[in-house]
Amino acid sequence: MKFSRFIFTFLFLVILVSCTSTLKTQKQQFVLIDQKILSCDYNGAATDLENAKETYYKKKDQVVYYLDLGMLYHYGKQFEKSNEMLTKAENAISELYTKSVSRAVTSMLLNDNVLEYSGEDYEDIYLNLFKALNYLELKKFDDAFVEIRRIDEKLKLLNGKYNKLTDKFNLSKDKKSDFKAGKNKFHNSALARYFSLLLYRAENKWDDVYIDYKKMEEAWNNQSQIYDYVMPNLKKSLKKTKKAKLNIFSFTGRCPDKKAKTLYIHTEKNSIIIGTTDENPKGKATLETLNVFPWKDVKKGYHFKFQVPYMKNRDSSVKYVKVKIDNEEVKTLQKIEDISKVAFETYKVKEPITYLKTITRAVIKGLFAEKRKEEMEAKIQNPLLGFAARMATDLAMDATENADLRISRYFPSIALTEEFLIESGIHTVKIEYYGINNTLLHIDEKTDVEVIQGKLNLMESFYLN
Repeated sequence: MKFSRFIFTFLFLVILVSCTSTLKTQKQQFVLIDQKILSCDYNGAATDLENAKETYYKKKDQVVYYLDLGMLYHYGKQFEKSNEMLTKAENAISELYTKSVSRAVTSMLLNDNVLEYSGEDYEDIYLNLFKALNYLELKKFDDAFVEIRRIDEKLKLLNGKYNKLTDKFNLSKDKKSDFKAGKNKFHNSALARYFSLLLYRAENKWDDVYIDYKKMEEAWNNQSQIYDYVMPNLKKSLKKTKKAKLNIFSFTGRCPDKKAKTLYIHTEKNSIIIGTTDENPKGKATLETLNVFPWKDVKKGYHFKFQVPYMKNRDSSVKYVKVKIDNEEVKTLQKIEDISKVAFETYKVKEPITYLKTITRAVIKGLFAEKRKEEMEAKIQNPLLGFAARMATDLAMDATENADLRISRYFPSIALTEEFLIESGIHTVKIEYYGINNTLLHIDEKTDVEVIQGKLNLMESFYLN
């Protein structure tokens, strides 16, 4: 009877391990869609993504789905559909944040993979930028202005956003160390300021134009960890002229992906040591200590592992972008925003919370699993069965400690811009994307471009490779 009971337990644990897809982020299914993006078939990619909604995304992934589809619709010039999806994403992010604060204490021991994805802060910020671009294409100037203002509002709220969450976590009976959010160092988006400047200029509100330009300068002066490149020379935007002004924005690359980092926990009496393994020059693995936490009543000698997510840049083949107007080479576009850097910087605000929450969960679950293994060893006389039961317990523990790697896939990485003074009329504009060794990668040609003096003439281009 004992033999059959433990065989059943072993099989149950193996089945549990095999059914943990909800606890692991799957990404391999996007390969074919990504191939269409590489060939600039954005509408084809959007159609495939929409058709695959039920298989590629679970209900808890609705924010990722809305963001992904909203961005693909934008690139495919389906502006109304894009705004519909991005608005759904924005609303869901807001609702899920409120829910995350209210359920913080009860969700302390839940893997983030089983919870609804509530978006990264950079996603919530930049979706408003692309909604603004959609509205400009739809000739809804005032609505575009609202979206640009929303960016500034969200940046102001970012400082206190995670303090509410840490206050709730600190009320949990399971917490062993105080939760603290990282310090937000992104307060001012130069890209959003420049868009605001152009909108004010189109309304002849020159005082506001100058204010936004000063705010752009402050972005470089006060946020050097993000704006670590030369500020683009856009002072011409402040000058009145009888010529028409054409503003071109180009977006290249794709924002960071998330990867999993495996860390190890070693217990000493009343403390835990967090470490990572590394190979020394002789090829032997060594444990490098990262953190030591006091942990009341824990015994010495337990060892288990866990995973935390981290952001990693995606490589881009684009090195620079040139513009030709009416087949005459004009200028190379200037970088105005590194959206990937913003993604990394804003992620640092919540990273300490995710880290400590994951450690707390891993230690509590690990100690529970160790206790179960000790009980099984005391009851099972057969060494083979004892080994099988311990192995199954360890597999179940590992399978439920996967890092949450969900993140949107189609926000761009770099924003470039330039303003051109040209005659009013119809023009042909070529935006050329170059890679290493001056290799021409892609040409985005736009014919019959109407440029009117005194109006906002804005053109957008993108190459996500």
